[in-house]
Amino acid sequence: MTADIIEGVNTLTAFEDRLRLALDRCRAESAPSDAFNPGFDLPVVDEKLRDFFSVAEAGFSELGTHGGSRLVLLDLMRNPRTRTTKTFGSLVMVARAVRYIRETGERVMILTPSSANKATALRDAVLRAHRAGLVTPEELQIVTLVPEVARGKLWSSALTADPDLAARNPMCVRRCDRPADVKLTATEAFPEAAAELKAGFGVNLWYTLDLANYRGADAARAFAEREFLPQRPGTTRTHAHSVSSAFGLLGHHFGTTMLPPAEFPSQYFLVQHLATPDMVTSLYGTEVPEYRHDPETGLYHQDADPWFPATTFDPAENLEPTFYTRSPATSAVMNEIIRRQGGGGIVVSRQECLERYPRIRTLLAGAGVRLPADPWKVREWSLVMALTGVLNAIDRGLLTTDEVVVHGSGCYSEDDFTPIPEHRLHPVDTGADLKKVILAAAAGEAL
Repeated sequence: MTADIIEGVNTLTAFEDRLRLALDRCRAESAPSDAFNPGFDLPVVDEKLRDFFSVAEAGFSELGTHGGSRLVLLDLMRNPRTRTTKTFGSLVMVARAVRYIRETGERVMILTPSSANKATALRDAVLRAHRAGLVTPEELQIVTLVPEVARGKLWSSALTADPDLAARNPMCVRRCDRPADVKLTATEAFPEAAAELKAGFGVNLWYTLDLANYRGADAARAFAEREFLPQRPGTTRTHAHSVSSAFGLLGHHFGTTMLPPAEFPSQYFLVQHLATPDMVTSLYGTEVPEYRHDPETGLYHQDADPWFPATTFDPAENLEPTFYTRSPATSAVMNEIIRRQGGGGIVVSRQECLERYPRIRTLLAGAGVRLPADPWKVREWSLVMALTGVLNAIDRGLLTTDEVVVHGSGCYSEDDFTPIPEHRLHPVDTGADLKKVILAAAAGEAL
């Protein structure tokens, strides 16, 4: 039997004072830059801001035990318009932009490359700010760029349904062999676009791809954990998370540094997929093992390295496009934390996720997270990946801990959203193409 430990808490308002202190530290620790930044201050909390923040809810639920380890879900997916943890950081970023706009009267346009979920969450936060009356659609806009492989994960909203809002807040798609190349395209477009926007329209272009933009909001996970899920005396606790760059776990660790030291510090366990296993290979100083093909089953097998899938449909499969970063700059920091405090990592395959799917579906049902009976309807595999990794690691003796807190960072199926229609997507191939879209958006012109 599973049960809620805490059904839900709004982490951005319940821990407002600590959140502001975390943002102060983010400001103090950020490297100097000439690029626009709205600052790290939040507006004064009033009813409009409370309404805006209302979907930043987290909950803790018991999932049972496995191999002697207690499993707890940290549910960060309660915004029905995103179903991912990207809601928290996105709301804080947009609130910072709101404060800047109110104090200066200047317009702000957000620019972000994304694998999909960050784009959806930031667009939702911008729309929420409009609807809450915090800013007008002319004052705050957003341009997002995702790789072609993420097309099926893009959520439609009023920003695509309304022609005027769609023109001001375009969603761009780039066809590229390496999904992470959308970052290069955005970086290429940014300098000239920022200068021309400021000179021609008085608009500040904010390029948001920076760990500091997420640390404050992600630190609230640690505040909520200490308040509602205190660690039992004499026990070890491991935080498991599906990761690309591990921003969420780094944010949680940042939050723990603002709290009194625990008896045993948090351990961290990384779960990745075969397309981007770089944090696991960096942690263990290894490479993806060689797989052998079984012509009878069509599967690929390996038994040399327990940190990698024993079976897979494809040794280079892209199980979840959300995780698209190769050789993340955060690996060295995460490696040092894990070596000091404990933890580890593992890589999972779609085949392994499907094998575990019935068990995971049952575990999550008791926590109020509904997976479709048909796994092929799943469009966001992050949570299934995390639980598959945890169960595999415990069974293989790679994870020995009293408790595992599984960070529910994303889970949705095709039944949860309406995709953005084709005619609302803007294809771009180069930075020059993206700049053209950005300038048209500032003018409110449909392309």
